[in-house]
Amino acid sequence: MKTITKSIQTKAHTAFYDITEEIESAVRATGVTDGLVTVYVPHTTAALTINENADPDVKTDLINQLERMVPWENGYRHLEGNAAAHLKASMMGFSETIIIEDGRLLLGTWQGVYFTEFDGPRHRRYLIKILADSEKQA
Repeated sequence: MKTITKSIQTKAHTAFYDITEEIESAVRATGVTDGLVTVYVPHTTAALTINENADPDVKTDLINQLERMVPWENGYRHLEGNAAAHLKASMMGFSETIIIEDGRLLLGTWQGVYFTEFDGPRHRRYLIKILADSEKQA
C-alpha cells in the first residue's frame, strides 16, 4: 500500500484537531478489512495522540496541563525560541498505530485520534500508511 499524505492548516498556537474521520476514510478507500494503520507526523513541533473525543473539555485540560508542565518561556537555550513546542511534541509522540478489524479502527468507545499543534498556526501534514493482514486479504 502506498503512503497517503494529508494536509492540515492549524489555526492556533496550541490546538488539538480530531483527524479520526480522515483516517477512517483512508482505510475505507483502500478496502482493507483487517490490518494496521500507522499515522505519522513529520514535524518536530507537532504530534499525535489518542484520547477522549466526546468531551471537548478533555482537550482543554490537556492543553492547559501541558502549558503548566512546559511553559513557553522557561530559560530554554534553543535559539529559535520554540523549545517548549519541541518538548511537548516529543512528550506526545510522532506516530500512532491502530488495528483495523472488519474495516474499522479498533478504537475504544470514547477514543479519537488527534493531530496536536504546539507552534502554530502553520500548514502541516501527516502521513497515513495502511498495511493489510495478508492472512485475511487473500
